[in-house]
Amino acid sequence: MKILVINAGSSSLKYQLIDMDTNNVMAKGLCERIGIEGSLLTHQAGGEKYPISIEMKDHSDAINAVINALISKEHGVIADMSEISAVGHRVVHGGEEFSGSVIITEAVKNALEACIELAPLHNPPNLTGIAACEKAMPGVPQVAVFDTAFHQSMPASSYLYPLPYEYYEKYKVRRYGFHGTSHKYVTQRAASMLGKKAEELKIITCHLGNGSSITAVNGGKSMDTTMGFTPLAGTLMGTRCGDIDPAIVTYIINKEGKSAEEVDSIMNKKSGIYGVSGVSSDFRDVAAAAADGNKRAEVGLKMFYYEIKKFIGAYAAAMNGVDAIVFTAGIGENDKTLRKEVTSGLSFLGVEIDDEKNSVRGEEIDISASDAKVKTLVIPTNEELMIALDTKEIVENL
Repeated sequence: MKILVINAGSSSLKYQLIDMDTNNVMAKGLCERIGIEGSLLTHQAGGEKYPISIEMKDHSDAINAVINALISKEHGVIADMSEISAVGHRVVHGGEEFSGSVIITEAVKNALEACIELAPLHNPPNLTGIAACEKAMPGVPQVAVFDTAFHQSMPASSYLYPLPYEYYEKYKVRRYGFHGTSHKYVTQRAASMLGKKAEELKIITCHLGNGSSITAVNGGKSMDTTMGFTPLAGTLMGTRCGDIDPAIVTYIINKEGKSAEEVDSIMNKKSGIYGVSGVSSDFRDVAAAAADGNKRAEVGLKMFYYEIKKFIGAYAAAMNGVDAIVFTAGIGENDKTLRKEVTSGLSFLGVEIDDEKNSVRGEEIDISASDAKVKTLVIPTNEELMIALDTKEIVENL
């Protein structure tokens, strides 16, 4: 059974074609900077990388580029799309209606469309990916794997908001949490690296990319997480503001004469590192600008580091300790400066890193200093494998 996994983020799209009989990754790749100048598809097959510069205005363009790469005579791995048995899609938000993975039907798509207002940067590209795959592979089962599933273990004291309870009862206004597939995967890998069971550990997982979230994982279960009712909450991100005083919303509405929808768009698409720096939503561009002396870029990065550190401290307190801190996703896996800045000043927790070990990019490694009481791990996430396993199980039970 060959399963294609589509993981559409706000400005990126990762994919893997996996032979589930052998767990062999036949091909994989990353579409970067979707909707941003300089978009790039990096396709990997047969141990070789094939960078393909191609304009990707939206996620539909990205899906088409992926399909062309998979069936290419030069670097493809299948003759045509009929060889694919199923497609597993990462879907960000399904509200309380979906707590597990499901076969995608018209009813499911309608439910995902109803959740667009809760995940405006993610559910639209998720739906676009589903539609593009249905068109390219008619009749092939499509499975939705939800970001929120791992966080269903949060207690009410973590997921409820201090609002009138009727808003939860009527509209399910609550903390849902996201990046659950990633947090679950790196939790399992961290336990393996430490030679223990996840149930024995207190782990703080930091999924840091264009979208970022941090999770307190106590005994293998999500106890609390930074993203909330929508993926807008938590740390500042590429274009998302993260946590702010809610009164700012009505203040800007009154001062600027904007509608609630316009301010919502500003918070989702014009804020974060982009809003502070005025440079880009891509942290690499902002880091380059900061190195050239751009003060706004510099302060934006410092805000990011500081907010991550605050959440780590809070979650260590909430769990009454921490055994390991995990850095994952595009920034967490590759940015040694971020890891250094975030862990600096956490020595009171027993966190110390080795600068030489920390110089790695995208490798699974323990970067802790030899005398550190708390382990600091870099673990490349593999949401795609988790999605493929769920997809295989569902399709086999059809």
